[in-house]
Amino acid sequence: MAAYFNQAFVDFFKGLAANNERDWFHDNKKVYEKEVKQPFNQLVNDLIDRTGADLLAKNAVFRINRDIRFSKDKSPYKLHVGANISDGGRKNMGIPGLYVHMSAEEQWIGGGMYMPDKDSLLKIRNAIIDNPAKWESMLKNKHFKKIYDTIQGDRNKVLPKELKERAGDNEWVYNKQFYFMAKYQDQSIPLRDDLLDFIMDHNEAGKEFNSFFKSVL
Repeated sequence: MAAYFNQAFVDFFKGLAANNERDWFHDNKKVYEKEVKQPFNQLVNDLIDRTGADLLAKNAVFRINRDIRFSKDKSPYKLHVGANISDGGRKNMGIPGLYVHMSAEEQWIGGGMYMPDKDSLLKIRNAIIDNPAKWESMLKNKHFKKIYDTIQGDRNKVLPKELKERAGDNEWVYNKQFYFMAKYQDQSIPLRDDLLDFIMDHNEAGKEFNSFFKSVL
């Protein structure tokens, strides 16, 4: 299988990191379109096909433009491309799926529940309480542990009384987020010939958790 990206992908983001301004981006837009945007969209399309997600690539891929309205950092562009591959796409991070982030410096691949709403959070917490053996089994899965190690996310310091009583000593119920993420700093990863299979192996490692979350929502 041919690689999606070549050294021009890495060089573009290195150049953007040194010249994060609109004039530079405009002067290099053809390189961005050919070496970054088009091959990344093809990668996302192929991941959608492999995962069976019900969406279009354009609804999965995040814009490279940064939202600088409330940020002290006024750099106009992100130094990576990213996509949320789930039935909700980039506009709904409350649906479990696959997240991919590629740049010259860092690569992130993961999934799970990053932004569950109030109702979804309660359903997940109740499911963890009701299925402690299942939850522990997923955490101990060898494939999951090899790639992700554990579930991540912000936590509540306190719980409503009724939920706390049901939770007992189950500390996972305090989580507000339930995501998993493998992070790399390896410029060779975007250039891999087997990048699609590499990402899909990560998806497979987290598949049991994603299925669990989907089943309780």
